[in-house]
Amino acid sequence: MAVSAFLAVVPLSADEGKTIKRKVAIGRFSNETQYGKGLFYDKENDPMRKQAMDILSAKLAASGKFILLERDDLDIIVKEAGDAMNKLNADYIILGSITEFGRKTEGQVKLFSSSKTQTVEAGVSIRLVDASTGLIIYSDEAKGFAETTSKTALGVGGVAGYDATLSDKAISAALSQLVENIINKCMDKPWRAYILSFDEGSCIISGGASQGLSPDDRFKVYRKGKKVKNPQTGIEIELPGTEIGSVTVLQTTGDTPETEISICSYAGESINADELSNYYISDK
Repeated sequence: MAVSAFLAVVPLSADEGKTIKRKVAIGRFSNETQYGKGLFYDKENDPMRKQAMDILSAKLAASGKFILLERDDLDIIVKEAGDAMNKLNADYIILGSITEFGRKTEGQVKLFSSSKTQTVEAGVSIRLVDASTGLIIYSDEAKGFAETTSKTALGVGGVAGYDATLSDKAISAALSQLVENIINKCMDKPWRAYILSFDEGSCIISGGASQGLSPDDRFKVYRKGKKVKNPQTGIEIELPGTEIGSVTVLQTTGDTPETEISICSYAGESINADELSNYYISDK
């Protein structure tokens, strides 16, 4: 049986505290509830869907571990396999949906006072997809609650209408329960990049300064192991690779995370420059 050869790269002398940021694309975030869906409902401009995407983006960005990518064709790419996934230029894709949403108002009237409590409950489901394989590596859902109370006494006090910020708070509370697991899943798996160009003794790799790469970073080079298929699931599993050399970052350049590259020196076994799509880089 013929076995294809591939290549990976892992750091030799990176600082213990050094973190290479993962590239994450937040894809389809849908509103699966019936709340707010009238006759002229526009799925693409659903305000609740946009709320959830913005909140998740803010929480991931605040962690300092991710570069968030904007893609308009994620739905198409996620449905496709192989090369289409690799063209995404992301390590992970996050797909989500709002599965539950409800609000209620309860009042209490006493002899000299009254109160009104508004409560919102939101349920959110998240899937984390490995962009290199298209496999779901994490899936979970959570619920969040938010409420506010207004009171009047002897006729003094405001009469509160519906507090629109409660929906943000409820969705945020639900996402907060999932973000830590998303971060852990993304950071536990080795970071990977690709060899874009190779000449004897030097190469250009994807990724640059915004991800945390800097001059003198040194990475081990591995030949990727063969793939075997699990007959029960039909999923291909990649076996561990073999170390064949190392690269050292000399210079980083590029204007955006999508166009950043690093120029590196290479030492080790020969690399086939005609099959660069078979090589990748890892930090572990």
